[in-house]
Order: sequence, then structure tokens, then C-alpha cells
Amino acid sequence: MKRVLSGARVFTGEQFVDGHCVVLEDGHVAAVVPAPAAPTNAELVRLPGDALLVPGFIDTQVNGAGGVLFNDTPTAEAALAIAAASRRSGTTGLLPTFITDEQAKMQRACEATLEAMARPSSGVLGIHLEGPFISGDRPGVHEPRFIRTPDARDIDYLMALPGRLAPRSGRLLMTLAPERVEDGLLTRLASAGVLLAAGHTAAPYERTRDALRAGVRGFTHLFNAMPPLTNRQPGPALAALESEEAWCGVIADGVHVHPSLLRLLVKSKPAGKVYLVTDAMPPVGTDARSFTLYGQTILRRDGRLVTENGTLAGADIDMVTAVRNCVRLLRLPLEDSLRMASLYPASFLGLEGQLGRIARGYRADLALLRPDLTVLATWVAGQAQWY
Repeated sequence: MKRVLSGARVFTGEQFVDGHCVVLEDGHVAAVVPAPAAPTNAELVRLPGDALLVPGFIDTQVNGAGGVLFNDTPTAEAALAIAAASRRSGTTGLLPTFITDEQAKMQRACEATLEAMARPSSGVLGIHLEGPFISGDRPGVHEPRFIRTPDARDIDYLMALPGRLAPRSGRLLMTLAPERVEDGLLTRLASAGVLLAAGHTAAPYERTRDALRAGVRGFTHLFNAMPPLTNRQPGPALAALESEEAWCGVIADGVHVHPSLLRLLVKSKPAGKVYLVTDAMPPVGTDARSFTLYGQTILRRDGRLVTENGTLAGADIDMVTAVRNCVRLLRLPLEDSLRMASLYPASFLGLEGQLGRIARGYRADLALLRPDLTVLATWVAGQAQWY
């Protein structure tokens, strides 16, 4: 049955339009038309006149939310619970993120993702494996004893996984340290459909440039878990800034990266190459003051998630807050901030023909925002949830 969403201002992903309605049918956008042209043989859903209907947000790095940590429970139910908790902040599509851990457990997380994606309107777009092929010099909060170089079993499994995800347009994103993986394997993985991102790396500038040529497409939480940019050793950060083709995921919480550096990044990169991630952990969406990771207590303090020795352990932010921070801290136009949470990550994932816009034929993944940029409702494949 057709449904007409009417009354709110619409941001299509390209522009703001007034006096238009969005027609949904079979989980997709059937049309965006002036209100007088709306079909009459459809259910009418009246939206508040001061609300803004936008493309649903896409988060490629979500370790946990709503009290659930994917590494603790690498199951389909956990992935779905994280997606459901993230939806309250406008995220309609995400990659549950599994950080450095045992090989068998990593594969269980991948199998769980395949199962979760088979559920209708799950919002699960694939999986992000952040590690284990990362630098022991830049582990962040990752457990060093699980860091390793890829073996034959890893390679065979990872090479086959994109094909198994493809029937549902699923994606496998893998964060690795370029100095830990040779160019030949990077090229093989990229050719198989694995999206490669550099992160948790101590790679020199030159090695990072070589890895970009070999198949690495982007950078995970740029500036974090990598050397700072210096005059004689500019490192991976400069390679990211310099490359016109590379995408950069950033955590806009005002903690992980100084707002002035993010402003410089956005100005330096071609339009569309910087996108938002949350790097969210279980406390997001809850009142919890701590959680456990690798058996150690992680504390929630003043907008930070830290170990007892002060190491950052993911982020205490949701996606709609990141959008507000882009407007408030980075002084970006609202339309650019919204694209950084929707169209740009969709483009990074190669899903820009399906997600990130409100346009005919696109999946009806939408978020309805109040004037203060909080979330009033979401739609995932046309299924509504009000808050």
C-alpha cells in the first residue's frame, strides 16, 4: 500500500524543498512531489510542519549501543539490538563493528551479521572488522594479544565473505595497518570486494601512499590511533589529507579530534570525502556509567569513555549529536552536516544508488528531525518508529 508523508520540510540529500510530500511504496521512495500532486489512493501520514524529513543516517563504525557490545555477544540478536538502539538517533543503516579478537570469534561475528541482514528492516548493512591486522604500536584500547598478521584461514574466509554479503547489498569493511599487510594481499582483498581502510597504524607517509595505490580506500577515525602529523614524518594523516580519492571517517565529539583540525580536514578534502562515524560503545543510548571490554572496566566520564589509565575506548556519541556538532563546532551548513551522516557514508560503501537520498527508487530509510535536531521518528525500508 502507498503511504504519503506530508507536512514537513524535506531535505532530499541534494536540496531542501518546501511544500512537497514523499510517497512510499514497498519499502522504497516512489516519488517526491508537490503536495497538491500527492496520490489520493494512499494512506496519509501528517508530519509536524516544523519538522525536517531527511535521509536516514548511516554509521560504518558502531561497536555497541543500548547496553550491547558486539564483541561480547557476536550474535544476530546483538547486531539487531545495536541497530535498534542506534535508530533512536536517526541511524537507519549501520555496520556492527567487531574489534580485534580471536579468529573463531571474528568469524562468528561475520556469520551473525549475515543472519541479521536476512531479517526484514534490520538496518544492518554488513560488518566492520576493525582489526586484528593492526599495529601493535598503535593499538588504542584493542587487546595486543589478539593482534596478528593474516594467515591462510583468514584470507580464504575474508575473500569469500563479500560474495556472501552481496545478495543483500551487504558490505565488508576492514580496518588494518598498511605496514602489517603486503600490497599483493591488499590488492587481492580489494578485488574480492573488501572495503579497506587504514587505521590503528604507525605506517610512514610513503607506505600509506603505496597502500592507497594497492587498494586501501579510506581511513578509520582519522587522526586517532595513528602518529600525529609532523614536519619530518607526516605519516598517514598527511596521506589522507593529500589523497583526492580517499574517504575519511571522523568522530565529531569534540574529544577525539579538535574541532579546528576537523574544519581544516573538511576544507582540504574534495566534497563528499569526509563522513561521520560514532565509534559508539554500549553506554550510548543508556544511563550506564561504565561497561566491560576485554575484562577491564571502561568508565563514562564527561563525554568520554576511558580506561582507568585514561585511554579512550570508543566514543560516547550518537549520530544525530555528531550532526549537531558539525553545525555547532565545525560551523558547517546543515545540509553539509546531514550529507556527512548519510550520502557521504553511502558513497563510501558504494550504496549511493540505494541510500543517502530521498529520491525515486531509493530505499525508504528516513529520519524526521525536530527543530532542535533531535529525532522524532525513523523509517527503515518504509517501516516507521516514533520516539
